[in-house]
Amino acid sequence: MQIEGTVALVTGGASGLGEATARFLAAKGAQVAILDFDADRAAQVAADIGGYSQHCDVSDAEQVAAGVTSAMARFGQAPRIAVSCAGIGLAARIVGREGKTSIPVFRKTIEVNLIGTYNVMTYAAQAMMDLPALDSGERGVIVNTSSAAYEDGQLGQSAYAASKGAIASMCLPAAREFARPGIRVMAIAPGLFNTPMMESLPEETTAQIIANIPFPARLGLPAEFGRLVGDIVENPYLNGTVIRLDGAVRLPPR
Repeated sequence: MQIEGTVALVTGGASGLGEATARFLAAKGAQVAILDFDADRAAQVAADIGGYSQHCDVSDAEQVAAGVTSAMARFGQAPRIAVSCAGIGLAARIVGREGKTSIPVFRKTIEVNLIGTYNVMTYAAQAMMDLPALDSGERGVIVNTSSAAYEDGQLGQSAYAASKGAIASMCLPAAREFARPGIRVMAIAPGLFNTPMMESLPEETTAQIIANIPFPARLGLPAEFGRLVGDIVENPYLNGTVIRLDGAVRLPPR
C-alpha cells in the first residue's frame, strides 16, 4: 500500500516509538492523527507534522471510538493505516518483598497494553471496512506493538510480557479474520530502544544493557521502528506475523 495520501492513526504518538512513527508516516505523505494520553505533547508533535491530535486513554473503548471518529471528521476519510504504540512498562514481582502481591499492576498493564491495542484494532478495522478497496484489494493495514519480552521477559516483567505476548498471539487470528475485507494485521516486537524510559536510566545501567546487544551494539533508534512500520505498509505480502526488531538481542533473566 502506498503511504502518500493515506490517513494514518497512531496511538502513543506523543513520544518514543509512536512519535517516530507519526513523523515517518507524515514525511512519506500521510495525514496523521495522533491519539495519546499526553494531550499537550501530542498537540506539539501534531503541529510539527501538520497532523491532528486528540487526548485518548486507549484502555477506554469509548475514547478510542471517539478518537477514530474525530480523525475521520478531520481528514474526511477513515484511516488506512493504524499503528498502536501506546503502552506502559510497569515492573513488579508477582510476589515481592514481605509477600506483597502485584495484581493491580498486572490488571493495569493488561488494560492499557492489551485491551488498549484491541480497542484500537477494533475501531480502526471497523472504519477501514467501509473504505473502497484499492487496486491491490487492500483496505488497510494494522500494526500492533509487541515486545521482545513476549518471548524472553525478564524478572519482574510477568505483567508486561503477558500483555505483549497476547498482542503477538492475536496477530495471526486477527489477520485471518480481516482477510476477507482486505485488512492486513502485523506486529512488531522491538528490543531495547532509545526511548524516554531508557534515557532516564543511569549511564552505567545503559552501558550494561548495550553490552548484551550483539549487532549493532547500541540501543535501537525510534526512527528504525518507524521505518519498519513503513516497510510493512508498503509490502503487501506481509501479514499475520510478528517481526522482532532487536539487533539479535535475547534478554537475560534480569
